[in-house]
Amino acid sequence: MKAIILSLSLLTLPLFFSLSNRVGIAPEKTDSAPIKEDAEYLVKKLKKGPNPIDANWEKAQWKGIKAVTLDYHMGKDPKFLPKVQAKLMYDEKNIYGIFKVEDRYVRSVVQEYNGNVSGDSCVEFFFSPDSEKPLSYFNLEINAGGTPLIFHITKPWDDFTKLGKEDIDQIEIAHSLPEVVDPEISAPTTWTIEYRIPISMLKKHSNVTQPKKGVVWKANFYKTGSRTSNPNFLTWSFVDNPKPNFHLPQFFGTLKFQ
Repeated sequence: MKAIILSLSLLTLPLFFSLSNRVGIAPEKTDSAPIKEDAEYLVKKLKKGPNPIDANWEKAQWKGIKAVTLDYHMGKDPKFLPKVQAKLMYDEKNIYGIFKVEDRYVRSVVQEYNGNVSGDSCVEFFFSPDSEKPLSYFNLEINAGGTPLIFHITKPWDDFTKLGKEDIDQIEIAHSLPEVVDPEISAPTTWTIEYRIPISMLKKHSNVTQPKKGVVWKANFYKTGSRTSNPNFLTWSFVDNPKPNFHLPQFFGTLKFQ
């Protein structure tokens, strides 16, 4: 009888693994990352304009706008974890954004457009303005001194366009710190970046689903400082990747225009 039971068990093993492959059954992993809820942000319309771009987090236009927080960190834990908040608004012609960073070990030295600003203390807004192509996106990166980088990317690392000076100059940017922060500031320091992105400029490089009530874009907010003495890689929408990599649009959160 034992021999018959053993034979039946051996016969059913191939069937089990065959079914597992078909329906996605896999052995349970005890070290897998916890499932994160999808990040979602309701983007309010600017009621009174124009909105002065001055890096003032406390001004009236931003008072009633809810902030997102960058609660997830990629890679090794830094010696100090910055506290980062970000807000967005829009109107028919522009996207408005602001970051507030409660930081330490702040350094910012890059001053050329499309330079390696992410090595400095830096905030970043990655967004897909074409609702039909959520994996195609712009990456706006601005260091603490206000120097930007922006590409339009259709395939990370392989297919992208660097925006030129004529386009970048249309992005209005204000910063609370000097253009160059060197030597590094190790003491607690709060800094802000505010920006205005003209939608007409984006349309030169991509289809744009015009922001209005009910429209959805995909996006993520980031904070980095890879070449400071406190490398850090923070995200708003959780990115399930073992190494720091912000260019994974499949993990973007959702912007819902109101």
